[in-house]
Amino acid sequence: QVQLVESGGGSVQTGGSLRLSCTASGYTNGVYCWAWFRQAPGKEREEVAVIGEDSTTRYANSVQSRFTISRDKPKHSLYLQMNSLKPEDTTKYYCVAAVDCYSFHNARSRWGQGTQVTVSS
Repeated sequence: QVQLVESGGGSVQTGGSLRLSCTASGYTNGVYCWAWFRQAPGKEREEVAVIGEDSTTRYANSVQSRFTISRDKPKHSLYLQMNSLKPEDTTKYYCVAAVDCYSFHNARSRWGQGTQVTVSS
């Protein structure tokens, strides 16, 4: 199985930047898509950014042009560069690994424990 550990969360002011990292360990050969999700208390999980095996990406409209997802395959790492942060970006962010880019919620997907991002106004 794949184990995922996120880091890089923290507190910033509006307009600031953070870079989230996710390091994968274990058997990653069956993973073909990676993503960042976020979930605020009492709300559904929201897909933030996705990167496929061919490096194609997609973003939520709310973060388009502000966030950038990337991978370092040799390091088994996933990143999320977050710029121009807003208070509404405050929540916990999760790294996710899946067999394809539309299967993040099935039994074969793997989720990290999350890292908290807080943006103050």
